[in-house]
Amino acid sequence: MKRMRSDVSRGFAAVNGAQLYYEDTGSGIPVVLIHGLCLNLRMWDAQLDALAQRFRVIRYDVRGFGKSSVPDKPFRHADDLRALSDYLDAPAAHVVGLSMGGRIALHYALLYPEGIRSLVLVDSALDGFDWHDSWNTSLDAIEARGRRDGAEAANRMWLNHELFTATRERPECSAALAEILRYDSGWIWLNASLARGIHPPARTRLAEIRVPTLVIVGERDLPDFHAIADILAAGIPNATKVEIPRVGHMSNMEDPAAFNYLLMEFLTAGAKGEQRV
Repeated sequence: MKRMRSDVSRGFAAVNGAQLYYEDTGSGIPVVLIHGLCLNLRMWDAQLDALAQRFRVIRYDVRGFGKSSVPDKPFRHADDLRALSDYLDAPAAHVVGLSMGGRIALHYALLYPEGIRSLVLVDSALDGFDWHDSWNTSLDAIEARGRRDGAEAANRMWLNHELFTATRERPECSAALAEILRYDSGWIWLNASLARGIHPPARTRLAEIRVPTLVIVGERDLPDFHAIADILAAGIPNATKVEIPRVGHMSNMEDPAAFNYLLMEFLTAGAKGEQRV
């Protein structure tokens, strides 16, 4: 019998010297959800009910965010995900990541190909991508605000970044995003990153990814994220790109009906064996 949404296992996994907070619900083939920068697992609230009807849904707070512990030594996010998957006995999963979470999912697919059934990259970041100067300048300004006025001020500045313009226009989404950021430590703005990437960077290795891949981008997302989506769709051999109209960076929150339809169509096709896995 399937576990329903109310049957949620939650706790902390002691892995790789960190404490990773996770929630685990539903049953069947695992789907792992990875959040974006300075966010946490709650950004996927609008996806849980749909996914848990068909799949086992695992979402977690990435190290340094949400309820998970902050880094105290060099580490790799993809290694944390591998260890968490082992801890939860979820060896092969569909992996869904948004923004920073997309970059983590890419690293995971490249480092642990045996651990992934399919890949969903949502408004994804990409290491090796040449970001516009305006993007780098804006992040530098948030870090400077954090050093001057503290983490809470930096998080407020992040919330008001043009990345979230479309999100802020929707009152429910704006309130949810503000609530998520209210509980973020802002550690990332005050400290040098201890997260290690992969070498060579993912942009040069996209052809190695062999699982079915869905690339989603919001119509109103920033130009850099549209450029990344095009690179991913062209470089990953079994990739399909879909643009969701009228939404920005947080496409899963801004139009959950459209997002969930795309996600469920892609994942259920894979569950029926209609995708090459």
